[in-house]
Amino acid sequence: MKIGELAELGGVSTKTIRYYESIDLLREPARTTSGYRNYGDDAVERLRFIRDAQASGLTLAEIASVLELKEAGERSCAHTSSLLDRHLAQLDEQIALLKKSRTVLADLAMRSKALDPASCTDPNRCQVISAAEPLPNL
Repeated sequence: MKIGELAELGGVSTKTIRYYESIDLLREPARTTSGYRNYGDDAVERLRFIRDAQASGLTLAEIASVLELKEAGERSCAHTSSLLDRHLAQLDEQIALLKKSRTVLADLAMRSKALDPASCTDPNRCQVISAAEPLPNL
């Protein structure tokens, strides 16, 4: 099949396919006598795996590491599990920071409702924010 057909079946663009080839996530296919790429059915499955792995939060480098294990004939489950556990820990950390940020913003919103706008006389600062706790870096 040609690159456009593969792109449609895999749910990605032809540019994405070319990029995946350039970083060795997809093998360079055989070419027809006229120079067109000629992909087999295995390319569709690999492309779908890459797409699904990305949707699971894995980076392209992590996906490449899983595929390298598979190509070497090794089992990749423990490696993949480790990658997913690391992403879960990072996500939990981000959630904790977001919850803290939400608390700070809720306090600011409540403070803004209690302040008298007429008493805001500093031309360089807003009284709502001036005493605020800084938001955590996300």
